[in-house]
Amino acid sequence: MPMHISKVLKIIVVGGIAMACGNSSKAIKSNFSLQSNTTKNIISNGDTLQLSIANPNNKRIDSVSFSMNNKVVSETIDLSDISLGEKMIKANVYFEGKKEVALQKIIVVNSATPKLYRYEIVKTYPHDITSYTQGLEFYNGMLYESTGQYGESKLRALDYKNGKVLKNINLSSSYFGEGLTVLNNKIYQLTWKEGRGLIYDVDKFEAIGSFNYGQSKEGWGLCNDGSQLYKTDGSENIWILNSETLEEERFVQAYTNKGKLANLNELEWVEGKIYANRYQKNGVAIINPKNGAIEAVLDFKDLKNKVTNHPGLDVLNGMAYNPQTKTLFVTGKRWDKLFEVRIIPNN
Repeated sequence: MPMHISKVLKIIVVGGIAMACGNSSKAIKSNFSLQSNTTKNIISNGDTLQLSIANPNNKRIDSVSFSMNNKVVSETIDLSDISLGEKMIKANVYFEGKKEVALQKIIVVNSATPKLYRYEIVKTYPHDITSYTQGLEFYNGMLYESTGQYGESKLRALDYKNGKVLKNINLSSSYFGEGLTVLNNKIYQLTWKEGRGLIYDVDKFEAIGSFNYGQSKEGWGLCNDGSQLYKTDGSENIWILNSETLEEERFVQAYTNKGKLANLNELEWVEGKIYANRYQKNGVAIINPKNGAIEAVLDFKDLKNKVTNHPGLDVLNGMAYNPQTKTLFVTGKRWDKLFEVRIIPNN
């Protein structure tokens, strides 16, 4: 791996994978164990998973059935279309009129090293230095912003060219505002530990409802692909929400070829990919929403050097893709500047 990519990955990605179990796990009883062609329980999605049963006592096996995360699979599994992350493999072994269960936890990682993308600054705009920015998104040419901190959290509509606040809603002091997204003329705004998301009419700019979280517990970042919502909770999970019921239907886990990306925070949907920054870092991961693969990374740490330094200055947080200009707008917590940048893929 080139040195410059390695440095960026240290900024953005958690290195390595720690596993509590060995290459094969013991069955509930001692007759059988489940074996695979993983290395320390790790395998890439470019490989084919091979499962088998070790039978050291030479018991007469009548049949074996395998499952992965409770879905029936065969003993040979093509991993190319499998989402990344932790999987529980289960084998039901039927023998001599009895049944035993063997388990093995594996981790599927991405087969490719993330690419390092570059960027160029197109233009710089003013930004409210008091805004503890949590979420940023364009909708019909308008820039919307969610800010955090108890007693300071807001929802705003902005004229990004001059930084003017066009519309503002102050959240209850019991709410810590987090990410936002806009879909079908509704603004969805997360709260941090309150287990509740807020819903607004984008035109009237007034609250019209709320929704409760499911397994995700906390609210961090939010974006949408035009039909469903994607939500982070501070882990490596990206939860996929039904846009009608707002229920968490499933999740993907963000992984490189080496390990997972924890502390996923602000999200932005950019031309079929999810851009996600990691909490307390100035880097951004570009993620395949189908399987969680981190395909590329961006290092925005130099942008922080271009804003006014002051005691309340914090890290990068806030990305908004403008489909009209095909540029990304980036800011941070209590930054006095909003940067319009053009992403340059490394081919």
